Amino acid sequence: MTDYSDQFAADGTVLRDPNRPAPRYSLPRAIKNFRLLMKDKEDTSLVFKIYESLPSKHFMPRVQKLTLSQHGEYLRETEPSLPEILDNHAELRKTPKGSLAHAYCDFMEAEGLTAAGLVAEADKLGRPKYDDLVQWFGDRSRDTHDLFHVLTGYGRDALGEQCVLLFTHGQSPTQGHLLIGYAGAANIKKMVWGSKAPVMGAVRQAKATGRGAPRLIEQPIRELLKQPVESVRKALNIPEPTQYRECHRIWREEGIDPYNLLASANTPQELASA
Repeated sequence: MTDYSDQFAADGTVLRDPNRPAPRYSLPRAIKNFRLLMKDKEDTSLVFKIYESLPSKHFMPRVQKLTLSQHGEYLRETEPSLPEILDNHAELRKTPKGSLAHAYCDFMEAEGLTAAGLVAEADKLGRPKYDDLVQWFGDRSRDTHDLFHVLTGYGRDALGEQCVLLFTHGQSPTQGHLLIGYAGAANIKKMVWGSKAPVMGAVRQAKATGRGAPRLIEQPIRELLKQPVESVRKALNIPEPTQYRECHRIWREEGIDPYNLLASANTPQELASA
């Protein structure tokens, strides 16, 4: 196993703190937490537990490649903490209309979200923090989640969240994203059994989009926020989420509310006989 504790950034920050516990792979623990998540989808702390149970062997090489590069040094210097940037809506609103910043503020304000709120959810786990490059990389991965929503066009409905997870897997593959994304999609199909909506097609498209786009974590977020949102999508090769939108269209025709699947007018039996 590579010892990453003997590698340092130019400013002396260690790549991986030697006191940081080694990740422990446990599929049973991941499945247990996934089942709990299906019962309480608002408990986002379970999502973090699933990820921790399914560490990727490619994670540290990705951290090493970015953080020890000249570009990574630049990002750490200019964007040490994304929540401070993303939650300053007054400053973000100074950018031109139609910018990614305006689209992000619109999304977060409409949903009642903050970047700091996502940090707080992660902090509920009570995990120790370390002054290493792994910490910065992991925090940055977490803090770009809602930017994924804005850039991809996937909403915060059940299917939209699964699509963002599979998009994230396309960007940085992990078994955790696969488990939650595909199992969550299968659960949606079960909830609206008999519907003609291409649920699996939507998540597969999201995964392919993530794989074909440059990694957002490696982009200068401050600069992207100033640019027109459509220009950013084009530059990052993010197309329209056609399959996701087709699911919403079909569900509405079938009398199903995409944002409240369980409260839909049609029952699975009614859909099957339609």
